[in-house]
Amino acid sequence: MKFYCEAIETVLTETKSSPAGVTASDAEKRLLESGKNKLKEGEKVSLVKRFLMQLADPMIIILLVAAVVSAVTSVLQGESIADVFIILFVVIVNSVLGVFQENKAEKAIEALQQMAAATSKVLRDGKITIVKSEDIVVGDVVLLEAGDAVPADGRILESASLKIEEAALTGESVPVDKFTDAISLGSQTDIPLGDRKNMVYMGSTVVYGRGSAVITATAMDTEMGKIADALTQAKESRTPLQIQLSQLSKILTYLVLGICAVIFAVGLLRDGTAQLLPTFMVAVSLAVAAIPEGLVAVVTIVLSIGVTRMSHRNAIIRRLTAVETLGCAQIICSDKTGTLTQNKMTVVDAFTSDVALLASAMALCSDAELTEEGGVTGEPTEAALVVWANKMGLSKDQLRIDTPRIGEAPFDSVRKMMSTVHLHSDGSVVQFTKGAPDELLKNCSHILKDGEMHVLNEQAKADILLANKNMADRALRVLAAAKKTYQTEPARFEADDLEHDLCFIGLVGMIDPVRPEVKAAIDKCRSAGIRPIMITGDHIDTAVAIATELGILKEETTAITGSALGDMSDEVFARQFQSIAVYARVQPEHKVRIVNAWRGAGFVTAMTGDGVNDAPSIKSADIGVGMGITGTDVTKNVADMVLADDNFATIVSAVEEGRRIYDNIRKVIQFLLSSNMSEVISIFVATLLGFAILKPVHLLWINLVTDSIPAMALGLEKAEPNLMSRSARSPRDGVFAGGMGFDIAYQGIVVALLTLAAYFIGHFLEAGRWEIANSADGTTMAFLTMSMAEIFHSFNMRSRRESIFTLGTNNKILNWAGIASLALTSLVIYVPFLATAFEFEHISLNEYVTALILAALIIPIVELVKLIQRKSKKTA
Repeated sequence: MKFYCEAIETVLTETKSSPAGVTASDAEKRLLESGKNKLKEGEKVSLVKRFLMQLADPMIIILLVAAVVSAVTSVLQGESIADVFIILFVVIVNSVLGVFQENKAEKAIEALQQMAAATSKVLRDGKITIVKSEDIVVGDVVLLEAGDAVPADGRILESASLKIEEAALTGESVPVDKFTDAISLGSQTDIPLGDRKNMVYMGSTVVYGRGSAVITATAMDTEMGKIADALTQAKESRTPLQIQLSQLSKILTYLVLGICAVIFAVGLLRDGTAQLLPTFMVAVSLAVAAIPEGLVAVVTIVLSIGVTRMSHRNAIIRRLTAVETLGCAQIICSDKTGTLTQNKMTVVDAFTSDVALLASAMALCSDAELTEEGGVTGEPTEAALVVWANKMGLSKDQLRIDTPRIGEAPFDSVRKMMSTVHLHSDGSVVQFTKGAPDELLKNCSHILKDGEMHVLNEQAKADILLANKNMADRALRVLAAAKKTYQTEPARFEADDLEHDLCFIGLVGMIDPVRPEVKAAIDKCRSAGIRPIMITGDHIDTAVAIATELGILKEETTAITGSALGDMSDEVFARQFQSIAVYARVQPEHKVRIVNAWRGAGFVTAMTGDGVNDAPSIKSADIGVGMGITGTDVTKNVADMVLADDNFATIVSAVEEGRRIYDNIRKVIQFLLSSNMSEVISIFVATLLGFAILKPVHLLWINLVTDSIPAMALGLEKAEPNLMSRSARSPRDGVFAGGMGFDIAYQGIVVALLTLAAYFIGHFLEAGRWEIANSADGTTMAFLTMSMAEIFHSFNMRSRRESIFTLGTNNKILNWAGIASLALTSLVIYVPFLATAFEFEHISLNEYVTALILAALIIPIVELVKLIQRKSKKTA
């Protein structure tokens, strides 16, 4: 059926619905029959395919080729092929771990998507119900208002100045005016989608007015579903950090393959083809030693776990890139209402000669409603007005029955007003208008005093403005109300036709208390080098009072209005914007201008918002922050992060978590690269000197034991005490910034020297003389020293600069990783069949303790270097 050509009654019949929607039980049945209102997702990669993709890694292929060559050679020579099985076992375990990490990351993201699932207001059993958009069925009557994303295709039942932006489907950026009448085909066989003005479509957005629609198609049956295939084929984007790490891995791969080729060529020239296999295995050893195979996977899982941790702290990260960006946030541009304050507006003052009329006007000229549970739903300011009237015995439900709404001019941020038109039982019509006092007053010609209308003279205006200022000085939110009467219903309900020659009724003053935790959060921002900026639509006096109380506005900073900003040239604003801490009475374009000014000056900027008009500035910011409670679907969809509790303190917590995650990722990188460098140096030096210090299977075992669990444990390290007292890092800083390249180099060299020392001491204890030669005891001691030195080094990496003895925290996972590594390494050496497989010698207790002491030396050596680095930083 072409629903846009049919009358509303026909559409309701076809969809088996009614103006009151479907019943809850019927909706449940339909959901079971038709499935979720979700577009088809891209095909998920199976576990088997993921496992094979892990094996397709170039370095893994080299290892497998080495295993095959070794197996064939060993069989031909009648030797044991135990090392082949060990290589295969380690390769399989590494691949399984990789699949597990990828799957865990995917599950974490899926959990977040569930937490951030969109919701819609529908009528079920005649009552307003909030349901997940994916649970909407054909026949549901959806209620729409400015800011909502349309959840599915539907036929419009009611339209009050409803305008919808359908650019995602039509490419036309101009919002479409919607109506309820059926469209005639005339001589056409069909109506273009952009001209179906009595329909709403999934993927579009309500930008003005309100209305309702009966759902006619869901999921893949929608117009958006027809282009879903192209959407599901979109590639996953990688974070800048992941791209850098991938490039790093490629560089390391080429470098190591070059070194391997050199070693292989030197071996052939020195020993000829007789030692072809051992030479090849040495080259493979270098490859195994140098490539941090699990680095990208570890980083991905650390990011994913961090994102999940953030969600538990009410910060839902919609894009992994936001995690990295959060760690270097320098400016937070925040709305006031609900973010810095509690979003529980309460009327505490009034300026009027008729309180009952003022309360009735405020309640009727709002879209907030009382609930059956005794609460109230709607925008916080309007909700406060309805609650105020209700406390005076003026129930919104009864007022609506006595004077039903017959027309309206919805609120918008340009007019700063809204008007509703109501019918009295005697047939007369009354209009109520509420809005910002200064704007509404411009449209008033009379004032109500003692029940009578009087001309609004200059003295009366001065009294109103003084009362407004007195309330604003007390940090009250002030709204004005006016009325207008008609003998008959107005011909049009446009704002220009309604909002003139009004009769002023009075002012109400409301307060939205500051959130108690925000003051401490702002203090933490200051110490972390993050500057908070307040951007609000409130009166400047109110904004200044709140900003001063919170410490946002200081003596060296100023506050300006949006109109003053609008009059300011780009050149003047460029010189002054850094001294402005509060912006009041701003327009949407002002917010974008403010964000771009800070970004243009090189500052990493976060921007919060909840309304449709906030979407451009949120999208312009480095970190867009949407509100989870009061935020519209539009702002949530363009935001990088959504605050589940709309709380400014949550942003600061997320910044702290972002810093912790980035800090830990750098620790993981330094740990893995320094450990792998020690292995490369050890193998390279031993090969040049003409002896074999460690075999490929030994290095595979070391990497399995000392890379995976400790690296993950470091990724979960708690935040260092001084984390939020450091200045925000520059986003231009690379992974190796701050001397990390030097740290990796010297730490790798130290572990390599300790390992080589263990080898020579082992050979001396075995042979009783110092010489360069192959030694079973030496290899066993070198294996033990390198394994445990890397484990001990992971404890060093709990902090890159601070002493591990002053951290005051405990990493239990890392502790258990160290114990498990020591136990597993000892088992490999002392359990006979394992020792035989690895070709280890049963070393004495003296040799065992010596190897452990050598390994433990990495801690005092690194601690000494850290001390020197801290001292040199203080004197610099």
